[in-house]
Amino acid sequence: MIKKIFISAIFVFAQGFYSLSIAQEKKVDIGTIHGSLQSDVQYTLPDSAINAVSKPEKILSNTYLQLLYKRGKFEAGARYEMYQNPLLGFDLRYTGQGIPYRFIRYNGEFIDITVGNFYEQFGKGSILRAYQEWTLGIDNSIDGLRAKIKPHKGIVLTGILGKQRAFWDRSKAVIRAADADVMLNQAFSGMKESKHKIAIGASVVSKYQRDDDVTLVLPENVTAFSGRMSYNFKKIHFDTEGAYKINDPDATNGFNYNPGNLIYMNASYSTHGFSANFSAKRVDNMDFRSDRLATINAQTLSFLPPITKTHTYRLPTLYPYATQPNGEFGGQLNLMKKIGDEHPWTFNVNLAGVNGLDTTHLLILNAQGDTLDKSRTYSSKFLPSSDKVFFRDLNVEVAKDWTDKFSQALTYIYFAYNKDVVQFSSSNVEYGTIRSHIVVLENSYSISDNLALRAELQHMLIPKKDQYRDMGNWGLALLELSVSPHWYFTVFDEWNYGNPIKERRAHYFTGQFAYVKDSHRISVGYGRQREGLLCVGGVCRVVPASNGFMLSITSSF
Repeated sequence: MIKKIFISAIFVFAQGFYSLSIAQEKKVDIGTIHGSLQSDVQYTLPDSAINAVSKPEKILSNTYLQLLYKRGKFEAGARYEMYQNPLLGFDLRYTGQGIPYRFIRYNGEFIDITVGNFYEQFGKGSILRAYQEWTLGIDNSIDGLRAKIKPHKGIVLTGILGKQRAFWDRSKAVIRAADADVMLNQAFSGMKESKHKIAIGASVVSKYQRDDDVTLVLPENVTAFSGRMSYNFKKIHFDTEGAYKINDPDATNGFNYNPGNLIYMNASYSTHGFSANFSAKRVDNMDFRSDRLATINAQTLSFLPPITKTHTYRLPTLYPYATQPNGEFGGQLNLMKKIGDEHPWTFNVNLAGVNGLDTTHLLILNAQGDTLDKSRTYSSKFLPSSDKVFFRDLNVEVAKDWTDKFSQALTYIYFAYNKDVVQFSSSNVEYGTIRSHIVVLENSYSISDNLALRAELQHMLIPKKDQYRDMGNWGLALLELSVSPHWYFTVFDEWNYGNPIKERRAHYFTGQFAYVKDSHRISVGYGRQREGLLCVGGVCRVVPASNGFMLSITSSF
């Protein structure tokens, strides 16, 4: 059936291309067709030195082909996906092929209607963010109906009814959602010329899932509410969002009956050569999914914005922070100062910290006052617990353009990383809090107009008292050559020279090259991949150790 559907889709689009060519000869506008292709292929090899196991099928691949047709206010699209079999670290329930994403949309001035699959986000996403992030194996699109109405300038009302994608199926729950977005300066003529820019919004999301549990009485209708506000005045920006969810016992919170809540705020100030940003967040039991039995990244409705810096250098990604939806309190301060004009100095200081909440499980007592058991509820104080340190990150960066062709950046990073909490290990090993000091020196040199060289030296030092907790000290050297506009070459080596187990003091060597032509890119590489977390925006997936070749093809047309 899937093959028949796919062949039919190809036939329909082929007819579209043929009709389009005929119409162009006759100067008739029948619309345009665009598309994109991404295919990632992995060939695995066994490697006992890093505990990498070769898969029986040897070759793994993820492929996505998306086509979009648009004419005037109408558009339609479909995406074909193939996982034969999924790349290492991806959920094996993706195995197979088909067309899980297709839609038809009318986008008018007053109303915008979509039937089929769509992505949507209300505010910062605290109670609804349907999105896709292929690098993490996330696609929680909603299949159903979405209607956006613009009854007045500056006001947008959104209604949603449907079910979330669950790999090749749909979730058990029905999603009902509504959102209102109001930009006051546009909606009210008296505020049109005001220098104070204000926007407000409110959302409600409800899911219905039948209670089929024989031991617990579970709520079948779970509703979450959120409100938000943003304010801009000259160089000042402030925004905040709060959310509340009624009790929602599920697999990720141990089936407790506490309600959930969240509050997030962000404030920033910027002027010529200087900027300051402060953000804070408190989360308590806000994991929200369309299936109460789903775990990891499956069928998530809520997105909890990260409160820590997303590091791009490789060694700091050994210990990335993942948002803890069951309870955390965190804050982040970022300061940036630029001195000079032609070849400026840039100073950036970032400080982030996250603690767990101070919670106490309530007890079940009998008539005599004897303790019978811990109930499925708890109490939590607003302020965090000083004894539950999840994460600390202090990083300082100094960058300088010495000439028009040569620049350098020196970065120092300090981590305190509670691996048992952040990486939720299911093993019996307890890592505790791992502290690390990381230094990165980056050099960039433009040899000519089309030839550039970039080099990185990175070192991670683990204090002696913490070295036994995990993998110990690391070093990295990277060299990247760009031959614009087509060729890119990269080689690097990560060396785990301080591993407490001598047999694991391995080099993770990787080499790759890429060829780019217009909107097409092909890259080929070989190397070792260390085990750990791969994170994007505070959401992570576990990546196993691997050794092998990688081929990646991306194209848009």
